[in-house]
Amino acid sequence: MSMQSMASPVAAFVSPPKRKDLAHIPGEEGWPVIGRTLHVLADPKGEVQRMAARYGLVYRSRVLGETSISALGPEANELLLFDQTKLFSSTHGWETILGRLFPRGLMLLDFDEHRLHRRALSVAFKSGPMKSYLGKLDAGIAARVAQWRAQPGPMLFYPAMKQLTLDLAATSFLGAGIGAEVDEITGAFVDMVAAAVTPVRKPWPGTQMARGVKGRARIVRYFSEQIPIRRSQGGEDLFSQLCRATHDDGALLSTRDIVDHMSFLMMAAHDTLTSSLTSFIGALAANPQWQDALRAEVNALGLGAGEATTFDRLEAMPLSEMAFKEAMRMKPPVPSIPRRAMRDFTFKGFAIPAGTLVSTNPLFTHHMPEHWPDPERFDPMRFTDEAQRARHRFAWVPFGGGAHMCLGLHFAYMQAKCFARHFLQNLSVSLEPGYVQQWQMWPIPKPKDGLRVMLTAV
Repeated sequence: MSMQSMASPVAAFVSPPKRKDLAHIPGEEGWPVIGRTLHVLADPKGEVQRMAARYGLVYRSRVLGETSISALGPEANELLLFDQTKLFSSTHGWETILGRLFPRGLMLLDFDEHRLHRRALSVAFKSGPMKSYLGKLDAGIAARVAQWRAQPGPMLFYPAMKQLTLDLAATSFLGAGIGAEVDEITGAFVDMVAAAVTPVRKPWPGTQMARGVKGRARIVRYFSEQIPIRRSQGGEDLFSQLCRATHDDGALLSTRDIVDHMSFLMMAAHDTLTSSLTSFIGALAANPQWQDALRAEVNALGLGAGEATTFDRLEAMPLSEMAFKEAMRMKPPVPSIPRRAMRDFTFKGFAIPAGTLVSTNPLFTHHMPEHWPDPERFDPMRFTDEAQRARHRFAWVPFGGGAHMCLGLHFAYMQAKCFARHFLQNLSVSLEPGYVQQWQMWPIPKPKDGLRVMLTAV
């Protein structure tokens, strides 16, 4: 019997409770049908902070057509994310948002099945493949930063960063040989990501969801055609690694599994990193003293303009890593994390029935003044070893936690520090006088105007 057949089946869906069964939990559900969805879309951070101030750290609301419970703070993060008793389903938490376009991505699997697939996918993030990815990231970032340095001046940073992370994901994940199809494939991913959070959830003609479904079909076709080719020809890119990955019994991942995992990993790699690296540069532009400190760290590496970035050099960039962590504290790339309760449970004195959609909120937790004094201030020193030991271990959760901790977190740090090395070695970034950054914080943070910055060669 194969390991795949031995894995426990997908957690059975538990029907949501009736609204009256949640009425004992304080909160408000807003307007008929749409509930408080528009409030969340307009100001997700302010909405949660207002609701928490009025109703407490456990409250009831109605968003995207379902009455749900928000559970806030480090203790709630630990309950939902660490989840040693397998109380919460990630599959049935994310299904409404991601299920149509990114089905059976690693984040959408539960329990034994999740562990089985995570183990198989982990081969693509071991030392050998990661060194191969670093080489591709290093060359791609160096070339793009050189282009920016040759044309200093004003720039909309977010779209430039988005194009770079798409190109880097295509190169390190799909391989340099993807050729002329790269624009079509990356365009399909952009449509899928946009559709995942569109208010119109049906693929009616002319809608974003229809474009997303079309993009999904294009991605499935491309990966399905390529899998036998990659298995025969090999390659060091992530896609080729997954085509050769096996379960514990030696069985190769199925075509469907590879397609679903690649779709999800490409989405996660480029969209969340675009957000985090943009907030990182936005923070350095607004805090020139920290930009100077990080540039001094980069210059101390002693790397010449044409020298490759190596793992040992990345290890010598602790302050850059701390600053990247602080940027993700202030603007976590996944500001809200949903789960569905598989059994009745009690939290902070409230009985919550099976089937309830429960969400925790890293964006709220990351700005709780009792854990983060002066939370709106950018301060990388919050992430010294001593400071981290003194905090609740679930007070900072940009990568999630527990069994679903982001598999690519080391890839994210690697790319962020590689980017910091080339960017700061070549460029200084600043904001126009009087310019105030305005961010859309949900579903994935991004600057409303693209983030206008001024680049100057150094």
